[in-house]
Parts: sequence; C-alpha cells; structure tokens
Amino acid sequence: MRVARTVLEQRIWDRQQTLEEFADYVEVFARESGEPGTISLRHLHRLVAGRRSSGQPLGPVRPVTARLLEKIFRTSIHELLAESSAKRSAGSPVGGVAVGGHPGLAEMLDWLDERAGWPLGESRERVHAKLSTFESGALVDRRSRRGKAGREQIVRALRSYYRRGLAGYEMYRARCGSRDVSTSILVRPEWLGRSVPLTPENDRLVLAGRRDDSRKGLSEAAATAAVARLAEWAALDVRVMNLPLYRLLSLDLGSAIGGTVGLVEFAEYALTADLLEGELIDAVARGTGTGALPLRAEFLPSLDAVVDLPGRVCAGGVLALCAIARPRDPYRGGPDFALLVQERSGHVLNATGRLAVVPKGFHQPLTDVRADARVGATLLRELEEELFGRSEVDTVVGDGRAALPMHPSRLSAPMRWLAEEPDRLRMEGTGFGLNLMSGNYEFASLVVIEDEEFWPRFGGMVEANWEASGLRLYSSLDDELLTDLVTHESWSNEGLFALLQGLRRLPEIGGARVRLPTFELSAL
Repeated sequence: MRVARTVLEQRIWDRQQTLEEFADYVEVFARESGEPGTISLRHLHRLVAGRRSSGQPLGPVRPVTARLLEKIFRTSIHELLAESSAKRSAGSPVGGVAVGGHPGLAEMLDWLDERAGWPLGESRERVHAKLSTFESGALVDRRSRRGKAGREQIVRALRSYYRRGLAGYEMYRARCGSRDVSTSILVRPEWLGRSVPLTPENDRLVLAGRRDDSRKGLSEAAATAAVARLAEWAALDVRVMNLPLYRLLSLDLGSAIGGTVGLVEFAEYALTADLLEGELIDAVARGTGTGALPLRAEFLPSLDAVVDLPGRVCAGGVLALCAIARPRDPYRGGPDFALLVQERSGHVLNATGRLAVVPKGFHQPLTDVRADARVGATLLRELEEELFGRSEVDTVVGDGRAALPMHPSRLSAPMRWLAEEPDRLRMEGTGFGLNLMSGNYEFASLVVIEDEEFWPRFGGMVEANWEASGLRLYSSLDDELLTDLVTHESWSNEGLFALLQGLRRLPEIGGARVRLPTFELSAL
C-alpha cells in the first residue's frame, strides 16, 4: 500500500484522481476562476513529493501556484506541503512507499527471493534500496522518454535482433494509402485469413494439466531488473495482483480456435518475459542498438525460442476492436458504427501511454479456471470491466467473492440488454499472433453491437475504467480520420494489430455503415 508523502498528495488521492487527472483539473479550474497559471505534471510530482528532483527540500512555491492550490483545497500551502500523517505513522518508509503493505507486491517479493536464490527478505531490502535512489520526477521523465520511441523504430530494432528469421513466419504489416505500418506481431498466413465466431462450437481452448510448478532460477541480470520493476511499481502505484494467468501450450487455429493452456503465476510473467519490453524501448530511446540486450538473450534469444510455446512462459491477452451501431444523426450524418480507441493510463503494466483498442485484457481466469479458458469468456469480462463499469470483475481491484461474477443476475444493464437477444452482440476472433516485445500471444477480436437501439439507450453508460487515461470515438464512415488513426506512431503493436484485423472484417458485416480507408495486409 502506497503511503501519501504530503498532505497535498493525500488530498489529491481523496478526490480519487491521478496526478495526470488533477493537473488537467487545475488547468480547467484556473481558466474558470480567472487565475493566470497552471501546474505542469512534472512540477506536481515535485510538490506531492515535498522535495526537488535533486532530493533537496522545496524552496518557496511561486505565488500563482500557491494561490491556485489554496483556492482548490481551501488550505494554506504550508499545510498542503507538510508531511502527511499517514507517512508519519508508517515510520516514513524509504521513498514514502510501504512496499510490503501492498498484497500483490508482497507476494512478488517472496517469489523473487525464491527464484533468485536469495534469503527471505532480501528482495524487500533491495527494493527499498532501489527506491532510495529514485529522484522525484525521474520515473515520469523515463516514461516520457520511452513514449518518444516510435513503433516503427521498435519494429526495426526487433528485425535487426531477429535478423535470421524463421520459415513460414513474418512480422505483421500493412500498407494504408501511401504509408506502410509495421508491428512487432509475428504471424503465419493461416492465423489471419478467416474470422471465427466466438461461439461454444468454435471457442475451444481447454485447460491442460495443473498450474506450472517449475522453479527455474533467475540470472543476476534478470533478478536485478525484477527488483527495479518492483520498485518502480511501488513508486508509481501501478496496480498489480499476483493472480494466475493462462499460458499457451499449443494452438490449433482454423475454422475454430483450439489448443491447450496451463496456469502460471502473474509474477512468473511480469518479472521475467515482460521485462523485455522496457529493456528494448530503453535501448531504442538511447540509440544504442540491439547489441546488448541481456534479458532478451536469456528469455527470447531467437525466433525458434519464440514459437516454442511449451518450452517457455507464453502468457497473453485478448483484445478487440469494438464497433457500436448508431442511428442517423443530423450532425454526424448517416447510420454508422462508433469505433472505440483508448489511451492507456500510467497505472497499467504495459503499453503505457500508447493507443489501443478497447477492451484489452490478460487472458486469465476469474473463478472457474476450466470454463474461463475460452477466448470469449475473457472478452465478455473485459467488456463489463472496461466499458460498462463492473469493478467486481476487475482482477486487480475486484474483491473476488462472487462465485459466478458473470451470472445474468449480476450483469450491468447494458450487458444484460445485449444478452437478452443473441443477434444484438457479435464476437469474432479475427487473428492471432505472437508479440515479439515480450513473447505474448495476442488474440485479436472484433465486437460488434449491431442493434442501433443500444447507442441512444446506453451510450451514456459507456465509460473507460482506470486502465485508460482517455477514450476516443471514430466514425466508421470517416475514412480520412481513420487513415490518420491507422498510421499514428503511438499505437501499441497489439492494438494496431487488432485494429487492422477488425477493420478488415467490418466492411463484410456493416455494409453501408462502413467507409474505410483502403489498406493491404502484407502478411497474408
């Protein structure tokens, strides 16, 4: 559990706002109240930390900043910047973060001790030591630098690293108008050519065996990187729980989705394979090339290792382009589909600050590990969580006490209405790939709400959850804006993959509701 360092930080938390959201609010407040200034996110990080980025105490706060904060909270600036009572009662842990107080992090600390061969409590000490080296705002600066590493740069770096290639596989790319767009998704042609309705007859992934109980040791480089990640999560209040994920063991993809999955702890994935993304992006951002990537050399040294599903931890996700039918509008024009795109928030594990389709989530069980293995089960849960506000099906913040969280009696009003008539909601698998960023498997999907009564009835209830910092709407008739969207550099690789596969399928369903840019997939 993270402890507020200053009264200001606690008061912002009491408003249930992130620092990004509060900085945006300050800008609106200043404009509406006639105040001349605003507060940048970087400056806000220094204020809530109570010290400069160098670690020295804060100097006098600018009068315009002090006046804004005092007006918002009706409290003096001296009191707002004082140490919080929670921090004083917690004994001021290193970095202002009580690492062991967060149940998800505490379990991962124990996991790391075991895998690294350290005595119990060693990882906790190392994480605390790492926290003491962080300067206020430094992590935000690093995230900003990582965000400037474009997708095409990342793809080129991966092509350079895996230059030997592998027969029958290639990285997914497309041409939209005069622009080429590339992704880090490794595909085979037969994984892309057809859409699979996610019905009981076609959605056939099954659980094979028990939870993965292998106990492979970590190298010193991997253990050190895991410590750094845990410290960063604690400092930035990233939401994680050490719950089981599905790992893909085999795949049989044709007219149906078949194959087998096992179970693995979240820590096994997050503190090993998922470290590869940050390592690669840092190398791209620094311009140092792919010559020295020790974590990638340990976990995914070749494409042969990538496609060896049973030989490694291959966790993954399910994500979908969501298209909602809308009636004719006097301002917007004829009947169309609203296409939903999210901007990923700073509280998520990966693709931070990137564009992605919504819903997007880990393929993992809720309560029934066998029945939840179906791709469609994850997709329905993510719709409830990410668009319809069902926090109890959120594996990070939900309480996990319901035996059947997706029982019809517990569904949100929009989902219950969709379930009443089978023709109201269409879910299809549109493609599959292996993401070379961390080796994840990605099930690209399309969700279409075809009954246009939904939008006027429930459109006001469609709202992104904490995983998104913003939600964008695009019309399926606006080919110009969609061209700009497809070619945007800030897309996550898996998000762009699902977007393009969904746009490829949507005209076959939507008829006159759809006018899309012309694009050609190069991986077919």
